[in-house]
Amino acid sequence: MNQCEEHHPNPKMVLRTEEEIENIVKRLKRIEGQVRGVQKMVEDNRYCIDILIQISAIEAALHKVGLHLLERHVRHCVAKAIREGSGDESIQELMTVISQFSK
Repeated sequence: MNQCEEHHPNPKMVLRTEEEIENIVKRLKRIEGQVRGVQKMVEDNRYCIDILIQISAIEAALHKVGLHLLERHVRHCVAKAIREGSGDESIQELMTVISQFSK
């Protein structure tokens, strides 16, 4: 269990503020709308380049959501683990997720 999870009843859940949740959900809903738009473009047999541009925008938007979550994790969870002297596990977990995220 990492340091960010220890005070939550479900060990795989992290406490976020309502504002944080709203912000993330708003971004994800916008991305969902973009994906539906791309689906419609395909169904309407639109020009490939136009579809690819929209796919690129979706990827960029998802990447921004991921970076936001990663930054929050580093600033809260990893920093707390380091302050409490148990940062090695959190740093290893962070390096693993950075490797996966940067593919």
